[in-house]
Amino acid sequence: MIKLFIDGAAVEVPEGTTVFKAAEQAGIALPHFCFHPAFAPEGTCRLCLVQIEGSPKLELSCSTVIREGMKVVTQSPAVGEARRGVLEFLLAEHPLDCPICDKAGECKLQDYSRDYGLTESAFREFKEKRDKKVAIGEKLLLDRERCIQCTRCVRFLAEVTKTHELGVFERGVRTEIGILDGVPVQNGYSGNLVDLCPVGAITDTDFRFKTRPWFLSRAESVCPHCGRGCNIYVDYHPGLPRVPGSAKVFRIRPRTNEAVNGPWICDVGRYGYVRAQNAGRSDRPFWNKDGAKTELGWDTAMAILGDKLRALVDAGRADRVAVAATSWLTNEELFLVKKIFRDDFGSGRIVLCDPRPGEGDDFLRRPDRTPNARGARELGFDPAPPALEALARGTEVLILFGPHIAEHFRPAELRAALDGIAVKVLVTPHLTGLEGLMDGVLASATPAEKDGSFTNFEGRVQPFAAAARPCPDVRSELEILAALAGSLGLRPDYYGRLTTAAAVRRELAKEIPFFGARA
Repeated sequence: MIKLFIDGAAVEVPEGTTVFKAAEQAGIALPHFCFHPAFAPEGTCRLCLVQIEGSPKLELSCSTVIREGMKVVTQSPAVGEARRGVLEFLLAEHPLDCPICDKAGECKLQDYSRDYGLTESAFREFKEKRDKKVAIGEKLLLDRERCIQCTRCVRFLAEVTKTHELGVFERGVRTEIGILDGVPVQNGYSGNLVDLCPVGAITDTDFRFKTRPWFLSRAESVCPHCGRGCNIYVDYHPGLPRVPGSAKVFRIRPRTNEAVNGPWICDVGRYGYVRAQNAGRSDRPFWNKDGAKTELGWDTAMAILGDKLRALVDAGRADRVAVAATSWLTNEELFLVKKIFRDDFGSGRIVLCDPRPGEGDDFLRRPDRTPNARGARELGFDPAPPALEALARGTEVLILFGPHIAEHFRPAELRAALDGIAVKVLVTPHLTGLEGLMDGVLASATPAEKDGSFTNFEGRVQPFAAAARPCPDVRSELEILAALAGSLGLRPDYYGRLTTAAAVRRELAKEIPFFGARA
């Protein structure tokens, strides 16, 4: 360990640490634009300058390695003047776009200008005019007037994706970022450029002009689009108090977890998650009867399903109930499926019906398209697709979680099999067309609207909490399962206390060693 002094306080850090990282460990945040912990130091923005005793000039903290006994000053008149000078040069050509810029409220240039009190400039010349709407990717627009040439975007494509679509062109005041050989950014991780850009030069057409960051709330969650389980932030509008169900997810951003996804997420998780939260939503239960669709309240829908299940129990035909689950469900929900229908209800007809594998890559994206395949496997579910004839044979009530069963069979054979089942109920957050074959549909919550945990492919159990609230007649699958257990009168002393994800997770850890070791 090396001992140095930062602003008079002694700090001990490992040998080879930079002054910037040492200050960070001491709780001192140094201003910066070009520095990013995932890249080698660049030193182009000159904003992280500090004063080091014995050095004739100010030094870059991001690239200066500490020495034993080094004395560093991060706040002094000379340092403040140098930083104000850097900001003045940047603002000399920067447009006054703050009222319309998507980055306003999250912009480092705004923050540092406020921190250093830069209100006037010595420059009286007209600002340079540059292209303000350059398409550099399918969902990416570059505003060259806002760009400060920090080169974070260029380094990400060179060092992380290794696809090299962007480069730095020209020199001096003519320097600009552009695409190489006219080939746009298309690598499956392009959305990370928007997060990396510190000043709003690169914007996302999916989010552009949709809302303002200060209108959004932020929640920590886990991406449900593959078995990696990337850690994410869900940025959502909480909705209007007088308009139930008006909460809306506007964007997904990576949440750094070096053990899982680092500071990145793929575009499938970023854009697919937002579409999954907002598009084709089922906002209340309904029942199809005599060709007519009748919308129901939550209590009425659960009463109808509970009556049909109780009728089978009373007739001694509980084994005529089949359940098709999916590893889109949380660990807690899959645990309740097993406990209720297999252990207590007495049905051995429980299958897992997941979507077919997609494409993966050698970075983050995995071919499995659900977040909890490992959790389902540890809970004893067979990942093989169900045999449709065997599932339908002798079944009087079928409960489907999610619409994925439609992927495994041709529409004609699926319809023929389902027609022979007296009662078919689909539990889903989205309407995909499968509901037309069902007798009843229960509207369920999306991952952003419920608590739970997913187990990623490495066996890492990752809990998450609800961000937005669903519509009044939408419930999580856990709530639906708990209500069914109550309606059937199954061990009220047991299921009566398993009404939250945290309570189920504690019980899960007690009963299954795999989860107990990770509790």
